[in-house]
Amino acid sequence: MTQCLCMVQQGQISAAAEAALRTGLSAFAQDAFGSPAEINWIVVPERSGFSAGEPSAASIVSLGANEPLEQPRRAALLKELCDLWINTTGCSINDVVGVIRDPETS
Repeated sequence: MTQCLCMVQQGQISAAAEAALRTGLSAFAQDAFGSPAEINWIVVPERSGFSAGEPSAASIVSLGANEPLEQPRRAALLKELCDLWINTTGCSINDVVGVIRDPETS
């Protein structure tokens, strides 16, 4: 399984959009890393996230790669990941933080 963490602000993502994101993220992980996403969906309670003194509209989506990635591949995957989020939620590119982590080394 590909580890995936999604942090969203309460009330920001509809149930239908969450379901579509879960399906899309799992397909993305399967295509990119060879295994479906295991998604940890975290909702930040209302009035707990702020940006520039205003309630935050930002979301974070972070996936763990199965191998270290060269920068061109990472950039292409990040674009695809953020496009998936933006197209599903209708949010601005300024409101999504996409992360693709290399595997941890021991």
